[in-house]
Amino acid sequence: MTHPTSRATADLPAVEAMDGPAAVRAVDAFRLVYAEAFAEPPYRETEADIALTFDRFHAEAAHPGFRATLARTAAGEPLGMALGTSLGRRSGWWDPYVAPADRPRTFCLLELAVRTAHRRHGLARRLHDALLQTTDADRILLTVHLAATPARAAYRSWGYRTIAEVDPWGNGVHAVMLLDRAATGGDQ
Repeated sequence: MTHPTSRATADLPAVEAMDGPAAVRAVDAFRLVYAEAFAEPPYRETEADIALTFDRFHAEAAHPGFRATLARTAAGEPLGMALGTSLGRRSGWWDPYVAPADRPRTFCLLELAVRTAHRRHGLARRLHDALLQTTDADRILLTVHLAATPARAAYRSWGYRTIAEVDPWGNGVHAVMLLDRAATGGDQ
């Protein structure tokens, strides 16, 4: 599954929604965006960190609930990306934040990133919204580093609320944030 969610114009790059197999075919574009965005503070990811993330990317993309969005210029240059997956009956480290009855209706936003030169133009919101259009989940869950103040502010403005603060990976405290689309009428 791959389909454009918007047409490119002079001001707006195309945003393409993808399932796992399509995302795997575009892995180099996802990796480029991720590596640039997460090398910056507060994440400061190294090449080794990025390699681990993209080892997991292939496993995550194999999950039937995996979805991604990718923004590119008309020439194909990747500008931003978002990816996530639906939770199954077992949710791993998310278990404390998602009741068993809520897992089938919960989607996890795993990554959202925009390359530095393309920020502050609404692209992150377009990627986010296009990704959420690929799922009918009532609940969207994510983590964001507490020091990523602009990202946390954006998520709050999009309707997310913080439900916990944790350090699941040993690289700093993250806010666990939830968007309850059922409570907001599903308009996110």
